[in-house]
Amino acid sequence: MTDGKIVHVVGTGTIGEPLIGLLCDAKDELGIDEVTFYKHNSKLIDRPKIKGLVNRGANLAVAEQKIKEFQELGTDPTYEAEEAIKRASVVIDCTPKGTGLMNKEKYYNKYKNKVKGFLAQGSEFGFGKMYAVGINDEAITKKDKFIHIVSCNTHNIAVLIKTLAFENNKNHLKEGKFLCIRRSNDVSQVKSFVPSPEVGVHTDEAMGTHHARDVYHLYKTIDTDLNVFSSALKLNTQYMHSIWYDLKIDKKITKEKAKQKLIDNPRVSVTQKKAANLVFSFGRDHGHYGRILNQTVAVLPSVHVKNENEIVGFCFTPQDGNSILSSITQTVRFMYPEEHEEKLKALGPFLLQEV
Repeated sequence: MTDGKIVHVVGTGTIGEPLIGLLCDAKDELGIDEVTFYKHNSKLIDRPKIKGLVNRGANLAVAEQKIKEFQELGTDPTYEAEEAIKRASVVIDCTPKGTGLMNKEKYYNKYKNKVKGFLAQGSEFGFGKMYAVGINDEAITKKDKFIHIVSCNTHNIAVLIKTLAFENNKNHLKEGKFLCIRRSNDVSQVKSFVPSPEVGVHTDEAMGTHHARDVYHLYKTIDTDLNVFSSALKLNTQYMHSIWYDLKIDKKITKEKAKQKLIDNPRVSVTQKKAANLVFSFGRDHGHYGRILNQTVAVLPSVHVKNENEIVGFCFTPQDGNSILSSITQTVRFMYPEEHEEKLKALGPFLLQEV
């Protein structure tokens, strides 16, 4: 590893591309010397994206046997793939489901004594200690080299629980139920679109879908047991995921207090808008790379309190935005364990308090 602070991102998809862009744009404030990224395929359709990231200041890394392909595409690689991993301070894996776990076995374990830390996104259960910024920061220790950044909907559920069911770090949640109403695919994708609403199945006997299971294990890192259950439904839209939540707590709360709790949390964005396209459009116009980095966008008109202790409502999930914030937080912590909080203040302007 070089003496410089180098961040290497593997993958340029819906998380990787905006993550690389933000790391480049804020690298001076975050104390990053160089940003590198790995691209797997040399597709003509991806050439503008590669050139755009290089123009922002990132350096391209590709597999050795594909260097010539990328050169013929007009995109000159700076590094060979494994060389880029070896020289990095932090590696952030943003590859499709399951690939991060394979990369860990094939590459990351080999360089774990040279690289300060490795992060993997989304559905990479078992990659390392689960993490979401603001939820379990105290659980991350200097021994944790491998971090699993939880999925976007897990971030959303986690922050709803932390905001509405916790008081002075004490858990008051008796039962939490969540319906994850998922968008079919991202606007940048052409595969996996569904023609009509498609219901999910409950693969976990106790907690339904992986969303509740993941949030349960996330909170277990801070010795908190949650009674949670989730279901999932996919809609034929490309805008945003939505979540319906039902939180029963062991103390009284008013609708006004619940709304104020959401407003007061800087990682929660609130909105009067009730349509996903309006929220998505605001993020496209005002967010970095069109992303909202908050962990959830809570729809204030939907907040309802039943029996003085049951909070019900809807919110929108800023898909890749919330995991991008957690990834950068943990990246800076790996590089600057004593100064990371001060450096991360640079990301404050990217958090939208109201949409």
